[in-house]
Amino acid sequence: MSNDQRYGGTPHDPNAYDPSVTQTWEGQTWDTTYQPAVRPEDTAYGYQDAQAQDRQPYAYPQPPQQYAQPQQAYAQSQPQQQYAPQPEAYAQPQAYQQPEAYPQPEAYAPEQSYAQPEPYVPAPEVQEAGAPAYSSPTTSGNTRITDAQRARAEGRSPIIEPGMRPAALTAVLGLLLAGGAALGTYGLLLPLVALQGLTAAGWFRLNGMWPARQGIALAFLGGLVADAALLATGREHTAPALLGTLGVWVLLCLVLQLRSHAEPDERMYGLMATVTSAALTVLAAGHLGAEPDAVSAGAAAVGATVLARALPLPGPVSLVVSLLAGAGAGIVAGTLNGMGASGALLGLATGVCALVGLRAASYDYPSRFVHMTAGVALPLTAAAPAVYLLGRALV
Repeated sequence: MSNDQRYGGTPHDPNAYDPSVTQTWEGQTWDTTYQPAVRPEDTAYGYQDAQAQDRQPYAYPQPPQQYAQPQQAYAQSQPQQQYAPQPEAYAQPQAYQQPEAYPQPEAYAPEQSYAQPEPYVPAPEVQEAGAPAYSSPTTSGNTRITDAQRARAEGRSPIIEPGMRPAALTAVLGLLLAGGAALGTYGLLLPLVALQGLTAAGWFRLNGMWPARQGIALAFLGGLVADAALLATGREHTAPALLGTLGVWVLLCLVLQLRSHAEPDERMYGLMATVTSAALTVLAAGHLGAEPDAVSAGAAAVGATVLARALPLPGPVSLVVSLLAGAGAGIVAGTLNGMGASGALLGLATGVCALVGLRAASYDYPSRFVHMTAGVALPLTAAAPAVYLLGRALV
């Protein structure tokens, strides 16, 4: 009796399995011992381990009740075949054991360990001789660290002085104002318009608002309207002309910001910058309403003050030297135009105003554009009230 008949299985179909046409692996395997061919009629399931069959004898089958559930589950997956319960000796297949001769993966690990690469540290930039000690801020996607960011990281002061070149331009513009005042009202008008344009553009860029074409144009137009009002009314009506122009321009700045579609905080910030820029531009027109002798002495004193401030001197020493230079320039200009010793007081007062304007142009990491606009114009613009008031009192 064959195994199929003994365990109640179906007879073997010769057409279903042909060992002569079955592909077998003839290469070297991990188990180099002889493995006999497995025949389908040796077991009830069609496959068993031949070596296990040689080592252990067949055991009697267990009662059918013990294998009812496994046989039912297997019958659902293979409904066309029915198998007899598996003998106890072959219930659990033998786990594959790795031969001891097989080398472990650790044996092929490299003996030399490679160290992790050190992080890249960029070399410090070497500043060229004569180059300014600042750079333009990051506004166009430039990932290079700016001098402002480096200064914040190092805890240094946010004040960057404009330097000698803006101071020289301030001195030149001051000389043009002094010479224009000596020539007359219309001779003073041309350098005054240049001063107002630099003030309007520089203040917006100093506050970080760029481009702000509408605000700059509005502030500059306010300065031109103030000049026209002074030319129309005369020097005796300087204060009403300036205050009236400033009041109208504050309303225009409000209307301009109400038309903006920006966020409320940004609109408030823009409103303050526009009103301040317009006020400074209108205030610069005070040179046109002041006495010509006072304008000459004050402009000369401002130029001397900023030049002395740009010298490489210690802080307190530079402050004292710049004020003395302003007072000395006031004395010289007052002697030439007939003011006398009162020119020293005017020169000292305008020197203090010039230092205030220079300090404003140096604050919060300004760029080159700020230094070449606000750094040039703010010292002369801030000195306009002192020139107007002291000029009326001393001349």
